[in-house]
Amino acid sequence: MAARPRERRAHSELSREKSEFDQRVLDIRRTARVVQGGRRFSFRAVVAVGNRTGKVGVGVGKGLDVTAAIEKAVHQAKKNVFTVRLDNRKTIPHEVSAKFSSARVILKPAGEGKGLVAGGPIRIIADLAGIKNLTSKILGRTPNKLNNAQAAMEALKRLKT
Repeated sequence: MAARPRERRAHSELSREKSEFDQRVLDIRRTARVVQGGRRFSFRAVVAVGNRTGKVGVGVGKGLDVTAAIEKAVHQAKKNVFTVRLDNRKTIPHEVSAKFSSARVILKPAGEGKGLVAGGPIRIIADLAGIKNLTSKILGRTPNKLNNAQAAMEALKRLKT
């Protein structure tokens, strides 16, 4: 009797099994370096991951194509995951502000039912962290989503119980 052939799974298929984290792409940029024959393009991806119960992280990845950059960014984001302190109303316990590079953000707790009053990367990060009620403001003039996301993460790290 012939032995049944073993099922072989590709490495990418194994790594795509359901993760505990949801992921959202915050930003993708095409960068170029000039060499003798012209420009060489690569991509930078900024990704946020979270489990919607208090754990969240942001990562940056660079690659020759968008999918490689996103995979690297997800790997980095999972390395940078930390736990956000939430109170029982699914909001932050107190007002906090932070600065990263030229980006400045303020996060304020909101009452029950107010929802996420936040824009840009702060909204995505708060959603992935499981924060349901939050008011925020980006004070810096930079449109750079990476710096605004890093400032939001810094603010969440400063929360006290």
